[in-house]
Amino acid sequence: MTSPTGRRLRIGIGGMSIESSQFCPHRATYDDFRVTRKSALLDRYTWTRPDDGLAERVEWVPLVHAVSLPGGPVERATYDRIKTELTGLIRESGPLDGLVYDIHGAMSVVGLVDAEADLTEAVRAATGPDTLISAAMDLHGNVSRRFAEPLDLLTAHRLAPHEDAWETRERAARKLVERLVSGRGRPHRAWVQVPVLLPGEKTSTRLEPAASLYGRLASVEALDGVVDAAVWVGYAWADEERCRAAVVVTADDPELAVAQARSLAQEYWDVRRDFVFVGPTGDADECIARAVGSTARPFLISDSGDNPTAGGAGDLAYMLGRLLAHEELASGRVTALHPGITDPPAVAACFAAGVGAEVTLRVGGQVSAGTGPHAEPYELTGTVTALEGAAVPGSGAPRGNPAYDDGGRTAAVTRGGVTVVLTERRKPFHTRADFGTLDPREFDLVVVKIGYLEPELHEMAADWLLALTPGGVDQDLLRLGHHKVARPLYPFDDEGFEDPDLTPVLL
Repeated sequence: MTSPTGRRLRIGIGGMSIESSQFCPHRATYDDFRVTRKSALLDRYTWTRPDDGLAERVEWVPLVHAVSLPGGPVERATYDRIKTELTGLIRESGPLDGLVYDIHGAMSVVGLVDAEADLTEAVRAATGPDTLISAAMDLHGNVSRRFAEPLDLLTAHRLAPHEDAWETRERAARKLVERLVSGRGRPHRAWVQVPVLLPGEKTSTRLEPAASLYGRLASVEALDGVVDAAVWVGYAWADEERCRAAVVVTADDPELAVAQARSLAQEYWDVRRDFVFVGPTGDADECIARAVGSTARPFLISDSGDNPTAGGAGDLAYMLGRLLAHEELASGRVTALHPGITDPPAVAACFAAGVGAEVTLRVGGQVSAGTGPHAEPYELTGTVTALEGAAVPGSGAPRGNPAYDDGGRTAAVTRGGVTVVLTERRKPFHTRADFGTLDPREFDLVVVKIGYLEPELHEMAADWLLALTPGGVDQDLLRLGHHKVARPLYPFDDEGFEDPDLTPVLL
């Protein structure tokens, strides 16, 4: 079955994806983005393959897609360059029946307010009014009315951690095709924001109440007349009016869309005080002391305030200093592995010295120094114990999550019982492969710049603590200094906060 006119549908694919902390001094440049075009863009997805059932119905038109590891706001010139290429390719591609719009939802751009709305308006102007646009988003995006208005379909992940990220993109694509094949045109979207802004580490779908709230979405979607249902928790480390939870129910029946959106929004509001951190918490010293005193091995600690996959700079040596301030670790009686502090000069110095050499380095603070006492470099004297990367013979291909940069060269330096991994580029450590030749299971403690544990780390951990450390994605939102978010807003306001009007708007 093809389009109502009997021809194959022409559907474009493109977007721009980054999560941007406005409390992080890092600025994302063009070099931070992995930009994909042409056949490589089609290869990014499984449902664009010639052997997929959609191939008979759809001619996929690759435009451009740019994705970056989360970080600070995007430099304006970088944003303009990607936006111009995307909208130009849309215009050059000829009439499109549809567009799969692959974005995140929490992008900030220097000098702009509501960057995704700005990009979406430009994309809509390029496609014209007749193209159906289906957005696939992260549930940590912020959904303003200005952003949602030009879209025809929008959906988001239903799991945190985002084990369903690729499923979300496929859902957006298949629902778009179904819509176009049916000829029913643009559905109704019931949109409502909920005045709650919580960090992702308090809204994991591994725990209640998020498990039940998100668990409802499939049953709402299954209702006759409903196309899709989505809930966004918002992005807590941006400071704009759009930053808050949101619900969108997409349906052919407008009354049903409004009723279901209101019900989901009301449930979110009602359980707002029930959200808790996904694991036990403490400050850095408390978590280190409890981990050292435990018999569980390996014991993982999240250095959550400098998590680069949430928007942290990734260059803070704060936890390194706290680890080496503990006598058991400094003496080597207990061992710890702490990846990965971003510090290109320190990595270069280690490569120049070689494995086995003693080095004295000022570690960290390459971007963040000057933003507070927690961001100052740490003077480290230790032994270079491992070097990995393209410049090391036999080191092999880049490792890690293919969605992000591989971190460039890495250097491990050991002092006492603590081994710190330094990276040339900002890099997450989410999988066993990310650690390279170092085996995290051979250490007593593993202290990772992350929030909730990704699946492989979760499985690896004999026990785990979430350290509430300072940084650009500090979990303690009240000490960050938001001043542009629309108030009242929970948890910034609580006592005397009247129940909000949660009546959805039909778009």
